[in-house]
Amino acid sequence: MVTIKSEREIELMREACRVVAVVYDELEKVIKPGMSTWELDQIAEKKMRQLGAIPAEKGYDPGIRGVPAYPATLCVSINDEVIHGVPSKNKIIKDGDIVSVDTVALKNGYNGDAARTFIVGNVSKETKRLIDVTKQAFFEGIKYAKVGFRVGDISHAIGEYVRSQGYSVVREFQGHGIGKQMHEDPGIPNYGKSGRGIRLEPGMTLAIEPMVIQGKPNILELEDGWTIVTEDGSLAAHYENTILITKKEPEILTLL
Repeated sequence: MVTIKSEREIELMREACRVVAVVYDELEKVIKPGMSTWELDQIAEKKMRQLGAIPAEKGYDPGIRGVPAYPATLCVSINDEVIHGVPSKNKIIKDGDIVSVDTVALKNGYNGDAARTFIVGNVSKETKRLIDVTKQAFFEGIKYAKVGFRVGDISHAIGEYVRSQGYSVVREFQGHGIGKQMHEDPGIPNYGKSGRGIRLEPGMTLAIEPMVIQGKPNILELEDGWTIVTEDGSLAAHYENTILITKKEPEILTLL
């Protein structure tokens, strides 16, 4: 069931989402070659807790037999890792890497969710283009995040834009509603037909997250049960914000 947030709930959502935005502002300042992904995770958790929030991903149980609860504040995915990369002291960020980070902050009972892909050091123009297209795909999608449109209109806009740029979207994972729960209805794929799905109404809060692959869309899951990589080894990028459907333009809650 899709939840419509009250004004009070929306204010609480704004608080949680602001925490996420501040965390990303901090990470952008400190990320550099030679850091481990574990170090990045520690910085994020410290900042989140300073701001009165709890890392919602830490201890998250996927409910899949044999897959452990998620152990960290951040998902940190490097280069061909699409999503859900598990931070480690042994995973060192290098010059020329692109690093996708996804995190969720829980504050006062409500969640804020966003993802960013950071450039570390020097990368090619084509790599920068992948990141730019992924970010723009989000903004192409939210052109339809307005009252009267449907979820499928957002999905269609994202998928068609990415395809027009010569890239692929991940089909097995999607955006989602968000609020008291990290994942709520509706699911929001990054592809699909326009005119499908529920109609958007004021008070809906949605996490829209294009996951874009430079090569073919095929993915694989690593043995840790979490990390998703591209099958052909091509680069991947991720960009996500939590938004609020209003009577006018959508409000992006996870940007400062």
